Amino acid sequence: MNVRTFVIRAALAGLLAAPLVPASALIDGTSWAASEVKVVVNSTPITSYAIRQRTAFLRLRHVSGNLEAAAEKELIDEALKKQEMRRRGITVPDATVDQAFAKFASDNKLTQSQLGQVLSQAGFSADAFKDYIRVQIGWGEAVRLHVRSEEQVSERDAVQRMLAQGGQKPSTTEYTLQQVIFVVPESERGTIPRRMQEANALRNRFTNCQSTYDFAKGLRDVTVRELGRIAQPELPSLWKDAIIDTPVGKATPPKQTDRGVEFIAVCDTRTVSDDHIAAMVYEQQDLEALGKQEPAEQFLKELRDKAQIVKK
Repeated sequence: MNVRTFVIRAALAGLLAAPLVPASALIDGTSWAASEVKVVVNSTPITSYAIRQRTAFLRLRHVSGNLEAAAEKELIDEALKKQEMRRRGITVPDATVDQAFAKFASDNKLTQSQLGQVLSQAGFSADAFKDYIRVQIGWGEAVRLHVRSEEQVSERDAVQRMLAQGGQKPSTTEYTLQQVIFVVPESERGTIPRRMQEANALRNRFTNCQSTYDFAKGLRDVTVRELGRIAQPELPSLWKDAIIDTPVGKATPPKQTDRGVEFIAVCDTRTVSDDHIAAMVYEQQDLEALGKQEPAEQFLKELRDKAQIVKK
């Protein structure tokens, strides 16, 4: 499990595991109109209205105890996470958020519309919940980048580790990849199911990367990109597991993305081993080890310690 996956699972595990409390049990007649700034986090205000909303959301998630204090703390942490995401230029595609929202609805035996109604009646909203999901996913990426920068292994370090282990040089798989995109403009997102069918049809016909262009010629708005050679530790987290599970001459299952519908074709693989690869392999091992130690909470504590948090 990579660090990003670990962080996302840790952040959403309790939320995805528990059934929702019925919204009717949450309405207490509290006025939601009045609002004032209660906390400022590095110039980001947190209002009493936001705290009331988050309190209702915590109750919906079966959280017990002092919910107002827990809501305030969670919002402070989210403000810090959002600020770090902006600093690192991290954006989370709407398609990724929508898929997580749909999964949560399904896990609670609700349609997406029904989930939106439950959230709204409880004093929250579908859009607010999607923003919550977006922060958890983006925060996972921020932690991954932070840990990678802190634990980066140089080629010199890799050589020293190899010598300490008897001179044995680690190896990894290098993939030659091709990306196939069934482009869907934002204004035509309703065509996603049809484009998904087209992508699956092309994937089923796929036999090698040389033939992709011939197959794609007869299809509308299909882009084929040569991604070149990518070592396993550098595979994008969104596709990594699927690529590893896909044999040469086959393609990954299609995914919905901000660009439309995509899949990755595995053109070729080879085993590689040199000082640069060794550094990447050791770095991946270190990241996986850190993933088991919950690096997210430590990083968040560092951000809290540096932050200017003013309670009104």
